Amino acid sequence: MLSPRLFGLLALSLPILGAAGCSGDVNPMKEAFVGAGYGPKKVDAPDFVETSRRTDRTYMPVGQDEPKRAIRARSSEAQKSLEADLEGARTRNEARGRTAEGAAKGIAKGLKPAELPPE
Repeated sequence: MLSPRLFGLLALSLPILGAAGCSGDVNPMKEAFVGAGYGPKKVDAPDFVETSRRTDRTYMPVGQDEPKRAIRARSSEAQKSLEADLEGARTRNEARGRTAEGAAKGIAKGLKPAELPPE
């Protein structure tokens, strides 16, 4: 039988040991539970998954700036020119839409709606 003092010490040490293992790739608490038959078993990835994964994983080091982009941002004049071009295209498309809608209304004047079949 465990004494209350030993039980309390054990109860406090388990969460601390579990948290200590979280800082690395290996978690000793998880490995102990998996080894004892609890928790998920490690499953190896199929071959097609292993071959499709990239091996050149390069991450930007902490504390370094991102590399300079090859394409520079537009100037304010170029931005305004692009906005004017897009507004002009929008106006032209809306005018074409109104023309097509008017032509469709003219054609549809002589047509009757289809009759519904009897229920």
